[in-house]
Amino acid sequence: MEAWIQHLLEQSVGWAIGVVAVVTFLESLALVGLILPGTVMMASLGALIGSGHVSLYPAWAAGFVGCLVGDWLSFYIGWKFQGPLHRWKYLQKHQALLTKTEHALHNHSVATILIGRFVGPTRPLIPLIAGMLELPAKKFLPPNLVGCILWPPIYLLPGILAGVAIDVPAGTQDGLFKWYLAGVAVLIWLTVWLCWRWLRPAKQDAAKGWLTPARLRYLTPLTLIVTVIAFLALLRHPMMPVFAHLLGKVFIGH
Repeated sequence: MEAWIQHLLEQSVGWAIGVVAVVTFLESLALVGLILPGTVMMASLGALIGSGHVSLYPAWAAGFVGCLVGDWLSFYIGWKFQGPLHRWKYLQKHQALLTKTEHALHNHSVATILIGRFVGPTRPLIPLIAGMLELPAKKFLPPNLVGCILWPPIYLLPGILAGVAIDVPAGTQDGLFKWYLAGVAVLIWLTVWLCWRWLRPAKQDAAKGWLTPARLRYLTPLTLIVTVIAFLALLRHPMMPVFAHLLGKVFIGH
């Protein structure tokens, strides 16, 4: 499968743009997005953008269309088949999640739809549940548009950074810089994840594992400080101007 996709991507830019649209569509489609390794595929597509094989803005537009079609098809499925879906044993097993999501959509529909777009397990479920609950389209549309605009570049960004790093001219500090860049990226991801675990309302979930609220209370600020220091050091790295120049070319064109 991966070899076939790679072959398509190598054939033309048009195929690559089409793959972006298909991946974002399937990643947003009700339930399908739960089993599709969309994050990995988006990172791979982002690497093609970072290396200059595909332009950012056409890929961004294709991703926006894919997200929008996937979300609204999921919304329609939930609205059209809400009866059978409510009786579906798979969803009945997650009645607590449905109740919690229903409450969130009724009371904080904008935040739930927008944030849900960026959380893997809820991304293909929120539009479906919104349709099942007959949420008015006028309440679903604005946050959905914002989420579909912002999601593609954010999920393409890791691959873009990797693609740009690969194109950094070889030098004495080249290898170390790439490893350092990867390390800082991991630190940023870890910090965001820890902050989310620390600030999330359901802190009782954290108490079930090693990351208890007490540990999160000191581990999260410590990781944040380390990440900030590492990021500032990265900005002062001798190879950073070269990397920034190549990254700028991705966003402003060649």
